[in-house]
Amino acid sequence: MAKVGAHARQRWPVAVLAIFAITGYLFVAASVSADGGDLRPAGGDPASLAQERAKRIDERRSDARHLRADIEDLSASVSSATVKKLRARAKALEEPTGLTALEGPGIRVTLNDAPPGLKPPDGTDPKVLLVHQQDIQAYVNALWAGGAEAVTLQGQRLISTTGIKCVGATVVLDGVPYFPPYVIEAIGDVGTMNTAIDTSAATISFAQYAADPRYQLGLDIEDVDNVKAPAYAGTVSLSYAKATN
Repeated sequence: MAKVGAHARQRWPVAVLAIFAITGYLFVAASVSADGGDLRPAGGDPASLAQERAKRIDERRSDARHLRADIEDLSASVSSATVKKLRARAKALEEPTGLTALEGPGIRVTLNDAPPGLKPPDGTDPKVLLVHQQDIQAYVNALWAGGAEAVTLQGQRLISTTGIKCVGATVVLDGVPYFPPYVIEAIGDVGTMNTAIDTSAATISFAQYAADPRYQLGLDIEDVDNVKAPAYAGTVSLSYAKATN
């Protein structure tokens, strides 16, 4: 028994040395992980955590107040005369860009698909019996070329960034689908707008299809004493795609 006890005593220093080595390693690892700081938040209890968060929020609010003050200082540095000039310039651009309502004499163009049940000539794509985006765009472009001051489609104001897309048997305008007949109205000099329609190659082509009994597309052009064009209600910001690396 004494012999066994001697062996046990001999192993104790080794065990103690191992424990101290492991403990020291853990302290060093904890110090590195904490980057020289306390691993636990101050106090380590919910109340201390709440106080720490409140302190950080107060600091952010203080930063926000300083930024707001900087903005106010910059705004104050702009003279009232400059502000008035910029506002007047923006106001002057509202009408030509379509942001104000207009009314006056003009033209109404109505485009329609061929009558239901009509079959196209042999070998002809049935889509030729439908009004497409390019047909609508042809008349809109002709009206602009004829000096139109304002143009609407289905009662919606068109501006330079308006997109007209053909989706199936409908036309989508600013994300809203519309079914035929498609009514285009324009305000401006009636004579010059009619001349522009009569001399446009694209509108002449559609008119020929409309007059051909094999296709019978709907086309009606009339002068209107008073056309009402509401202000453009959509967004004027431009969206574009970006290439990815």
